[in-house]
Amino acid sequence: MIAAPCQTLPFSPLSRRFGRWLQILAFATPLLWSAGAEAAPKRVLAFGDSLTAGFGLPAADALPVQLEKRLRDGGFDVKVVNAGVSGDTTEMGLARLDYALSDGPFDVALLELGANDMLRGLSPKDARANLEKIIEAFRSKGVKVVLAAMVSGDNWGQAYRQQFDSIFPDLAAKYGVTMVPFFMEGVWGDPSLLIGDGLHPNAAGVRKVVEKIAPYVEKTLASTDAGRETRAR
Repeated sequence: MIAAPCQTLPFSPLSRRFGRWLQILAFATPLLWSAGAEAAPKRVLAFGDSLTAGFGLPAADALPVQLEKRLRDGGFDVKVVNAGVSGDTTEMGLARLDYALSDGPFDVALLELGANDMLRGLSPKDARANLEKIIEAFRSKGVKVVLAAMVSGDNWGQAYRQQFDSIFPDLAAKYGVTMVPFFMEGVWGDPSLLIGDGLHPNAAGVRKVVEKIAPYVEKTLASTDAGRETRAR
């Protein structure tokens, strides 16, 4: 008995066209998805106290806004989120860190805390421990840290100053994070760059701070791409 020849079902031109579109869609969808993911701006969390929050300034003059503009002018597609709270110590910052991270994901964190610990004469040992926990929390989320260093005044004596000032370079070395030397260098003590309280930068003072820290943030942002490329290989 001879088997009947296999028959091919007839396809209309419309069916063939539809099948071709399905093939194109299947090929193009991953590419479109990848392009959309790459187009998302990098996100920087500016996590600090009143120096970050923009105490005494219009919102448009605050550090996160000025930093975002500076980074964008430098060719970075970036969004800087203002997570500064006036009056925060390192302990207060640690207490609200989970809440701040819930607005993630973030690529980079600018960590600016410690000035209020120093102004209040709080324990440098405790400030160090709090900053360590904050850095470790960022690292656990894959967030690269730019650590803004503070220095102590002479109010609390030389021993206090040595303990406090060593916190930031020690942590930068221990965790391999980028450190910005004294965050307020060139601004602190200059009345022309401070608001009336003599402590917080005015808009021009913030611009000077941003010019100082922007290269460190740019370098760290660029390293996030390098890290992703290395992992992809």
